[in-house]
Parts: sequence; structure tokens; C-alpha cells
Amino acid sequence: MAAPLSIALVLFPQVTQLDLTGPVQVFSSVPGATLHLAWKRIEPIPTDSVLTLLPTTTFADCPQADVICIPGGFGVDAILDDAEVIGFIRRQAEGAKYVTSVCTGSLALGAAGLLRGYRAATHWSARECLPLFGATMSTERVCIDRNRVTGGGVTAGIDFALTLVSHLVDRETAEAIQLRLEYNPAPPFAAGSPDTAPPEVVSRMLDRIAPSRQRRVAAAKRAAAMLSD
Repeated sequence: MAAPLSIALVLFPQVTQLDLTGPVQVFSSVPGATLHLAWKRIEPIPTDSVLTLLPTTTFADCPQADVICIPGGFGVDAILDDAEVIGFIRRQAEGAKYVTSVCTGSLALGAAGLLRGYRAATHWSARECLPLFGATMSTERVCIDRNRVTGGGVTAGIDFALTLVSHLVDRETAEAIQLRLEYNPAPPFAAGSPDTAPPEVVSRMLDRIAPSRQRRVAAAKRAAAMLSD
């Protein structure tokens, strides 16, 4: 009998909760799987919404996992040059079967030097950052390149997790979890991508996120420069 799966997900202040909780809901349905929500300390972590999350383990106490997963969010910018966070990601990646992310969490993988020579996905607003880390930008909702599995923006976390379960266990298990969650999306609008959203909606969103986008690119450039030092 195969050993139970161990999955570690990294928490950080201002994480996008759905990047984390979508995959957690899927992974929690895998028979025998153990999930670890890791941060520097056991303390409440504010998300980008009203929810606050509590880690289950510290970086120091987290066991080696089969899967390391980094969610995204506004707080990613602050961890790109955080030696403690990046060090934990690198250590886990050395022994993990799969090195993964959701949304802008892929930038943290990049800052850890784990995407050089790999294809990777991220939120559409951060795609320009991936080449800074030697990655090839993918527009796929779920991008698989060897043992790197990266999901696109926020809601792609559920697709990512179901896809990963099909590789970790089997397709039937993934399909059973999808059915249990009644994951049968039928979005009310075709505005979920800049390729399909009305031009005026895209324009307003680009104006709204321009300052944060500039800060993120600057943070990614600083992290990329540290890799080349």
C-alpha cells in the first residue's frame, strides 16, 4: 500500500484565500492525505478578504511533503525577497514529488530559482514577470512541465488541484472529488479572461491595478537579480 500523501501549502499575509482554500478543499478529499499549512510562526494570517487563517505548522516543524504548493495574492510581492520563506520553499522542493503553485504563487517559485527552464502559468496580470526568472510563460489554465504544476489565476486553483490529484492518485479519484464538490462551472459572463472580457472592462481593470502591477514587476526584478548574484 502506498504511503499517505503529504501536501504542504505556504501561508503568508495578504494571501488570496481562494488560491489556498480551493486546492485545500480538493486535497482534503483525497483519502489519507495529510495537509500542512505552513508559516514562520503559529499566528493568525490575514488574507486579502475578511477571512483570517491559522497555520497548522511552522516552517521549522513542517515535515518533508510530497507536494509543495504556493498560493498567490498581493502578499506575494513581500515574500519574493524573504530569505526565510524562499529558503523553506527551496528545501521542500528538493524532496517533493511535485513543485506547484496557484496564481501569482508561481513568482515565488521563480524567486526560489525553481522555474528556470520550465513553462509556468500565473495570473494574467503577472505573466510578464515569469521570464524574469527564466521561465516560459504559459497561458494554460493548468500548466504541467515535468514535476512543475502551476495554475493560472485564482479560480484555476480548483482545476489545478483536481488535475494534480489525477496524477498523484488516479483520474477516478479526481472525478469523484469533482462530483462531491459539484464542480460544474457555468460562469454568468464571459469576462474571466482579458481575451474574452469586454474591452471597456479590461481597460478599467488595467487602470485600477496599474500601481500594484508596477510594484510587483519591481519586486520580481529585485528577486531575479538576487538569483543572478
